[in-house]
Amino acid sequence: MSLKSIYKIIGLFFVIIVLGIVAFTSWYTVDESEQAVIITFGEVEEGIIGSGLHFKMPWPIQTVEKLSKETFSLQFGYEEKDGEIVEYPKETKMITGDEKIVLADMVVQWKITDPKKFLFNSEAPKDILHDATSASLRSIIGSSEIDDALTSGKLEIEAEVQDLLTELIEKYDVGISILAVKLQDVELPNEEVRKAFTAVTDSRETKNTKIKEAEKYSNQKKLEAEGERDAIISAAQGDKTERIETAKGEVALFNSVYEKYTGSKEVTEKRLILETIDEVLPDATIYMMKDDGSTMKYFPITDLQKSKDIIPAEEGSDQNEQ
Repeated sequence: MSLKSIYKIIGLFFVIIVLGIVAFTSWYTVDESEQAVIITFGEVEEGIIGSGLHFKMPWPIQTVEKLSKETFSLQFGYEEKDGEIVEYPKETKMITGDEKIVLADMVVQWKITDPKKFLFNSEAPKDILHDATSASLRSIIGSSEIDDALTSGKLEIEAEVQDLLTELIEKYDVGISILAVKLQDVELPNEEVRKAFTAVTDSRETKNTKIKEAEKYSNQKKLEAEGERDAIISAAQGDKTERIETAKGEVALFNSVYEKYTGSKEVTEKRLILETIDEVLPDATIYMMKDDGSTMKYFPITDLQKSKDIIPAEEGSDQNEQ
């Protein structure tokens, strides 16, 4: 075989290799869970490539960098390895605002929102995220009291850490967005201190429970007293109304008597005297006296009335006829 034939074979082989490279590097696919950017001679093209089949200039003119669109979790202060949790107490030890030592670990949910910045604005964006998380958590814990960090203030601490961490990541501009932060554990550094704090917390809860019970009892007694007050006021108002109506009736009676009195004074005076005597002494026998003081003849009209009441109707009618 001549040298010329050998050169032809080598050239043909080279052309086949080039065509193969062009064929296999001119198209690419992006999965639905991915996002991609095109790099032309080391410079990132503008725009993010979505899912599907795409074509580009062959390698080495253009290359493709694919990044996941999933949500990532940064585990600060611990790590899961082969189903076991490995803790890093030096990383989580920090001082509260009232100068108490606590251990705090956290999970940060984040995702890549700008692949270009994530790839080229920093050599290690994940390390930057880790350091920013540490700085944010230490800053907020350092301005909080230990009671808030260990009990009811966790939600507020999480919100403040997320705000501060988001602000720091935006300043670093590494193409990351913070979705959520979650405090996993905030605890005291040793068992004796934890027991003492638990005892204090239990006492505080007991105190709050007693205060609430006392407030409930106080409110109940107030309601009962208010009910009794309303009942007394209602009864007094009823009595007041009754007395007013009685007084009005007496006034009306007095006015009626007075009108009669002004018409015939002597008759009215005698009638009032007799009615009063009859009311005060209902069973007394009445004797009429003359003006000179001598006693009049007794006329037993009362006894006659009583006898008349017991006489049969027929006999009574005969006597009347006689």
